[in-house]
Amino acid sequence: MNIDHTILTVLIFVPLAGAVLLALMPDRGKLMQWGALVVTLITFLCTLHLPAHYDYSAAAGTFQYEQNYDWIRSPAIRYHLGVDGLSMWLIVLTGFLAPLGVLVSWNTIGDRKKLYYTLFLLQQVAMLGIFVSLDLFLYYAFWEFSLVPMTLLIATFGRSSNRRRAAIKYFLYTFIPSAILLVGMLWVYARTGTFQLPDLAQLAANHSISNNSAALWLASIAFLVAFAVKVPVFPLHGWLSDAIAEAPTAAVMVLVGKLGLYSILRFSFSIFPEQSRHIAPLMIALGAIGIVYGALIALVQKDLKQLAAYGTLGHVSVVVLGIFTFTIAGIDGGIYATINEGIGAGAFFILLGILYERYGTYDMRDYGGLAAKLPWMVTLFVITTLSVIGLPMLNGFVGEFLVLTGSMQSAVAHHVAWTVLGTSGVIFTASYMLWMIQRVFYGDLNENTADVPVPDVSAREHLALWPLVAIMLLMGVASPYWMRAIDTAGTYLAREPLPSEPAASISPVDQQSQTTATQEAKK
Repeated sequence: MNIDHTILTVLIFVPLAGAVLLALMPDRGKLMQWGALVVTLITFLCTLHLPAHYDYSAAAGTFQYEQNYDWIRSPAIRYHLGVDGLSMWLIVLTGFLAPLGVLVSWNTIGDRKKLYYTLFLLQQVAMLGIFVSLDLFLYYAFWEFSLVPMTLLIATFGRSSNRRRAAIKYFLYTFIPSAILLVGMLWVYARTGTFQLPDLAQLAANHSISNNSAALWLASIAFLVAFAVKVPVFPLHGWLSDAIAEAPTAAVMVLVGKLGLYSILRFSFSIFPEQSRHIAPLMIALGAIGIVYGALIALVQKDLKQLAAYGTLGHVSVVVLGIFTFTIAGIDGGIYATINEGIGAGAFFILLGILYERYGTYDMRDYGGLAAKLPWMVTLFVITTLSVIGLPMLNGFVGEFLVLTGSMQSAVAHHVAWTVLGTSGVIFTASYMLWMIQRVFYGDLNENTADVPVPDVSAREHLALWPLVAIMLLMGVASPYWMRAIDTAGTYLAREPLPSEPAASISPVDQQSQTTATQEAKK
């Protein structure tokens, strides 16, 4: 049976149905854990259909597994889904991390398990919906929906009394720019009469969205700021440390980077190609500064969660530096590094969660000399650390190398200076990660933890971590397998825009007629 034309709806429906089912089931024993695990495993298996049946020879800029149906006639909103080389592996990554998140939450969530796993599955629905939506309105619905379960997860299941403050901070930081994003979307619709991304990208390529350059700039800033806060891009990271410090492990694995970075590539670059290139020098500078700033702040942290938070800021800044070079190598590397950040950071947060579950603290001053007591733990920590700092033969090296290569090829002013600054972050990242390993696992035993009898990594935790380790190695030595699809997206996004010409003033009615005619021709 060919499910190519329904698989994207299935991907959204399975975790949604699972969330509803869990909400109706009694919260007894391990029923919630097993139910969530089954739902997330089914979702992950469904995501594997995408790379297995993807047409890797398709032209750049085309979408596959498309579904495009009328939803609301006025305003013209359609149920339009599709994937390409940019979104496919992010969808698979989302499906892959979900069952691992359930496994690491197995014993850590003791109360209100029904609420926790229901919210966790709803977060999966929102993320998958964002990655597959090709209608701006549909995308925005999933974008806003993603704020709710994450905010509730932080507020309800955070580790300290500061959790509600962190949740409110996260919500306000992301919701207020999202309101500005909605204004920008409505302006684009008023000028074009369509929410369809492929149509808007074609209009943008032909300079036909608007002849008002100031309005185009304001709209592009509305999009970019909303996405940049979500990444977060330095200096818009005020919510990051509190949210990561409070969020439960499974939630923090999906909290940072992917949605904002994807949205910049998908929407800002497609709808506002000229404006994105004009602001590229500023974004490259912010990316380079963010790399060094995040690494230096991480270097002086004593709290492991805070170290991870600022380290994450440095890693997403690498992606920002790469994608705004508008070179094929830079964008390919940025997309690859986005996936790597999900893998490496996911493993790191799982390990931090296991350590906290054993000893009840994230303070590095309470640790020391654990390598002899926890040999499996230190082995997994070291492998993850080597991946995060970009050791050759592991996944982190490929993305960073392509980003820095693309940065050196960029035509943006002062790109060499910013690339050199960004490259220094590699040294700082290695410094704070290896320093953390030395503080926690080597040296003398700390009196606070020396006499605490704790087990090494359990079978369930091995099951959650070794798939991540295997992917780190595979993505390091077999990167062309992932690059086949990614490179089509990178080639398309790095293309030079057509020479700018004065755009004829097109009324929304006329534009709607053109859009309808285009859609009919496609049918």
